[in-house]
Amino acid sequence: MQGKVLIVDAIATNRIVLKVKLASAYYQVLQAASIAEAHRAARDHRPDLIITALTLPDGDAASLCAGMNASGKAQFTPILAIGTPTDTQTRLATLAAGAQDVMAKPIDDALLLGRVRSLIRAHNALAEWRMRDDTSRALGLAEPMATFTTPSRITLVCADSALAHNWMHRLRTEFPSKLTIAHPSEALGSFQRGQPPDALVLVLPETPVPALETLRLISALRANTETRHAGLLVVQTAPDTALSVNALDLGADDLMTDGFDPAELGLRLTALLKRKRMSDQLRQTVRTGLRAAVFDPLTGLHNRRYAMPHLARITEQAAQNGRPFAVMLADMDHFKRINDVYGHPSGDAVLVETARRLRSSLRSVDMIARLGGEEFLIVMPGTSPEEARAAASRLCHQIGVTPFAIPGSTDPVSITVSIGLALGGLTPCGQVARDETADDLVERADKALYAAKTRGRNQVNLSRPAA
Repeated sequence: MQGKVLIVDAIATNRIVLKVKLASAYYQVLQAASIAEAHRAARDHRPDLIITALTLPDGDAASLCAGMNASGKAQFTPILAIGTPTDTQTRLATLAAGAQDVMAKPIDDALLLGRVRSLIRAHNALAEWRMRDDTSRALGLAEPMATFTTPSRITLVCADSALAHNWMHRLRTEFPSKLTIAHPSEALGSFQRGQPPDALVLVLPETPVPALETLRLISALRANTETRHAGLLVVQTAPDTALSVNALDLGADDLMTDGFDPAELGLRLTALLKRKRMSDQLRQTVRTGLRAAVFDPLTGLHNRRYAMPHLARITEQAAQNGRPFAVMLADMDHFKRINDVYGHPSGDAVLVETARRLRSSLRSVDMIARLGGEEFLIVMPGTSPEEARAAASRLCHQIGVTPFAIPGSTDPVSITVSIGLALGGLTPCGQVARDETADDLVERADKALYAAKTRGRNQVNLSRPAA
């Protein structure tokens, strides 16, 4: 199925006709005859889109939108209103209440299905990010969404400069924001040079050929890293159903088919920017959650969840290209004493400074991870045995040569580290090692670390691979 659509209309014939059109396009169709029935259906079946009549037995489309927006789980479901031509105020009130569009009868089937595809596609994309955000929050990995927003930046993309300036002047009274104008041929270049817009209003010329040329800009805008997440609203200066459907299928977020109306354009931009901010914030919280999943929050180093798959990839690559690499396990000596004598904040300060010193002594290509407690894993790809020994000795020196300033002590405290070193990628005879796994290497490094501890600490011990 393409998606699940709830039709809300008191007239059964209207519901049946619309159901046939949608079912033939492989949508699953639900039906309701009133706002009360629509709420029950939305709660029980979670539709991807609601198509409603403008007038209902227990209210109107605006009432339905308001109720859905306040109903929790159904508040994000897009709503498309359909009715006979009515006064402008009813249309604007329905849009202001939260409807994504108001389509007047008679409706072109191709345009209706184009609208349905566009709305469900946007709904599913946002639902996917919300699901990821819910997962991050369940894991305790996401931060609350920010409520402060900077003024929006809107760019009017229009080939007719006089028309664009006229529209921009009239739009300012309905939609106070930072408005700029760009010619279609120069739009992408101007976005590269400055801060990208939050939304673009793409104005199509009246004649079909120039309009089609302008419409092709949508694909470029969606492919561009600076503008791919910008809201995109297309305004047609002349009705053309084929262009309307094309615009929606190319990726336009919204569409005005009947020309410029500043009040309606302001409402649509407000809704578009609200959805964009929500999408931006969801992506950010998911990125925050992903970062928290693979980074240690105290030191900023990678954690075990990231480190072991990374080491596995390095091991596989070494088996293919024959390049040696080094694996180190570094463990702070007598670290428990720091926590016991000076307190856990002092222990945390030692770990943070240790991480800083390790980073400053290694290459950017090297991977450092905190495995837990006071133990660190270091992976150095493309490293010869001689280079690995020198690097391990340098790390020992970097930790032990300068005492640590910690909050629980007036005097700096001397701290040392022991390192177990394992070499991967080559056998003792210089052959390419193909059977050793990441776990094998960590086990060898761990045994070498244990030997370094038993031999007096503050030293490097090398584990050699089996013959």
